[in-house]
Amino acid sequence: MNALKVDVRGTTGALSIDVSFSTGAAPLLLVGPNGSGKTSALMMILGALAPDRGRVSLDGTTLYDGDAHVDVPLERRRIGFVPQRYALFPHLDVLGNVAYGVPAPSRAERDHLARAALAELDVAALAARRPAQLSGGEMQRVALARALAGRPRALLMDEPLAALDVSVRRDVRRFLADRLRALAMPTVLVTHDVADAEALDGDIVVIEAGAVVQRGRLADLAAQPQTEFVRQFVVARTRPSP
Repeated sequence: MNALKVDVRGTTGALSIDVSFSTGAAPLLLVGPNGSGKTSALMMILGALAPDRGRVSLDGTTLYDGDAHVDVPLERRRIGFVPQRYALFPHLDVLGNVAYGVPAPSRAERDHLARAALAELDVAALAARRPAQLSGGEMQRVALARALAGRPRALLMDEPLAALDVSVRRDVRRFLADRLRALAMPTVLVTHDVADAEALDGDIVVIEAGAVVQRGRLADLAAQPQTEFVRQFVVARTRPSP
């Protein structure tokens, strides 16, 4: 089983990042206030943002090691990524979006892998549509298909449900929880929504001002919140979820 281990320190703008965590088959959720460094931490794992020091490894393979001067390029890390609002190319159809960036030697093979990923997520019928013709839930599945088409060994998701209307978020959340459970690959997901944490049922890492301030299951955080943000986050459990 793959395991993702992260221990990185760096800077982005005026914010210092110093985070350490690991995850395996179950999703790990990053939560924290706006501007606390959650997305920056994802970018350091992905290879889009260089740490100053530390180490990132996946299934025993070193992806980044500041002391050993190892920094595997983003395109060779085999990490799938679903960004905020999905970032689908409006001028490409769904098939083109999913095939884009798939590491395969020919267009035919890229299209084959893209079609397979769409079929796995039950959206093969959308292949010829443009992003503007998709619902919010369909866009989320297409973005996930794009992240998975290259057969990654880990998955990063930056607020994958935040762009959805409240009316569809619950169904899409349930679909995502089921899919991630079936994939059983190391997944790190940024969220602001306690309902995501309940549905995905993984460990939660709380980041404030660039540092990890608490880690545990949702029930652990609720029993002993270490900061005011954590207390406010878990209090939301008692409110109706969208």
